[in-house]
Amino acid sequence: MSTTAEKLADLRSRLETARDPGSERARKSRDEAGRSTPRDRISRLLDEGSFTEIGALGKTPGDPKAIYSDGVVTGYGRIDGRPVCVYAHDKTVYGGSVGVTFGKKVVEIMEMAIKIGCPVIGIQDSGGARIQDAVTSLAMYSEISRRQLPLSGRSPQISIMMGKSAGGAVYAPVTTDLVVAVDGEAEMYVTGPAVIKEVTGESISSAELGGARQQELNGNVQAVVASEEDAFDFVRDYLGHMPLTCFDPAPVTAAPTDEEVAADADLDAFMPDDTNAGYDMMDLLPLLGDDEDLLELQENFAPNIITALGRIDGRSVGFVANNPMHLAGCIDADAADKAARFIRICDAYNIPLVFVVDTPGYLPGVEQEKVGLIHRGAKLAFAAVDATVPKVTLIVRKAYGGAYAVMGSKNLAGDLNFAWPSAQIAVMGSAAAVVMIQGKQLAAIEDQTQRAYMKKMFMDFYDENMTSPYVAAERGYIDAMIEPSQSRVMLRQALRQLRTKRERDIDKKHAISPM
Repeated sequence: MSTTAEKLADLRSRLETARDPGSERARKSRDEAGRSTPRDRISRLLDEGSFTEIGALGKTPGDPKAIYSDGVVTGYGRIDGRPVCVYAHDKTVYGGSVGVTFGKKVVEIMEMAIKIGCPVIGIQDSGGARIQDAVTSLAMYSEISRRQLPLSGRSPQISIMMGKSAGGAVYAPVTTDLVVAVDGEAEMYVTGPAVIKEVTGESISSAELGGARQQELNGNVQAVVASEEDAFDFVRDYLGHMPLTCFDPAPVTAAPTDEEVAADADLDAFMPDDTNAGYDMMDLLPLLGDDEDLLELQENFAPNIITALGRIDGRSVGFVANNPMHLAGCIDADAADKAARFIRICDAYNIPLVFVVDTPGYLPGVEQEKVGLIHRGAKLAFAAVDATVPKVTLIVRKAYGGAYAVMGSKNLAGDLNFAWPSAQIAVMGSAAAVVMIQGKQLAAIEDQTQRAYMKKMFMDFYDENMTSPYVAAERGYIDAMIEPSQSRVMLRQALRQLRTKRERDIDKKHAISPM
């Protein structure tokens, strides 16, 4: 091969082989299952024509039968005109398992993201470690994981689960900021059904063990979507709220004017008159931001608390809100974990937090104590205090006990607190207070009618004098009592005022969070 033309022909032949290098049988199996190639997945995720591949001709060293790409496609491109680094497993090559060249390619793209400051997106579809590579495969997993730490909290890291991922192939994704899984396709587990049956004798299907919906309920997945296209849309929407790095601003979009949102009469009639009536908080949140375009995370995990990205005044905000439709809006251990992690993500990327409060407290119960509500609940308080971004709180109804404190109260480092006249703020609700304070006296009244009358009298007195938001306002714990129709303007004006907020911690290495 001596001429330039021959060398060019050889290069083109190699690159063509590398485009879809799996065996004929593997490609046929993929095509019959209706699954797309890794390069097709990348091209549909990124802006058209923006993908540049690197490492296409990478091979396992010392193996004459080695296959191009080594099971992963890596490169860079753009989403909405902004740079990203991306990699996608190729299930037709070594089952998408991690070998030495695979690992080096992914490490290379992660190090590029660290240098230039941009998100990293991994499209996961992997059998896990490459058994025949022994310790080399484990070393590569460790090398990949080691690059996640400098990226964590600096640039968004995203995992899209497209197929079965086992062992080491699940640890890296759950360490990223966002895990999106395709329903019916994605499965995640540390050990698969066959190994579990062999070791423990338990019999379970792979879908029951690690299907997308199950892992969502386990708290390992932030979003379950119906198709690959929905996954790509979700990721693009998510990145639309995120900066390239923690040192960059998040995208700013067009927003309605103050005059356009000056008064929303619908909000004045939103809250039910019955203080125990349920309503869906997801009906309220779109009325507080610029529009109905909310991106909810972990929708079906701990639904008693809502974590969602939205926009106020054209800028990204993170909503943390209790949902009375589930557990009456109580905070349980799962909800505390969910909210704490979301707060950490928003704080890392300088996204202001808006707490919308309607909670009767932490969820009581033996089971909650067993699963660690104490330290998991404290984790939420820790995250709220540690966050240095602007924190604005709107109390729309109940704000009782420790749950009042952790939901952006001024005493736990909330910046501005507003309340509707329907707010109720106290150590506990009247139903619990009557038992604690008047329980023995009421029990001594033999006449049931008289007992019920006295109980109601106490509860009415308690609600009037102890849960009134004006008690908190008089003591300076509420910055302003507002009409619901004023909420949108008040929130945007508050966030404008706090835009230049700066906080510095005292010198130390790092804080120690609850377990």
